[in-house]
Amino acid sequence: MTRSKWIRQVHRWLSTLFTLTVAANFAAMTQGTPPAWITYSPLLPLFLLMFTGLIMFALPYVAAWNATRRQA
Repeated sequence: MTRSKWIRQVHRWLSTLFTLTVAANFAAMTQGTPPAWITYSPLLPLFLLMFTGLIMFALPYVAAWNATRRQA
């Protein structure tokens, strides 16, 4: 599996994890004030989503830059 496909797969799984943590957060809020660890649990997947998203955003530009370097 190439690096690009691996990053995309990780990004997909992280989005699923993020969605589940947000849903758990809303479910816990219906029971009253949730504990802090439930409130802040979506932040780690969100940060990792941002990181993998930025990598996927930069991949085409890096590939184009490498192609022009090879031609020169």
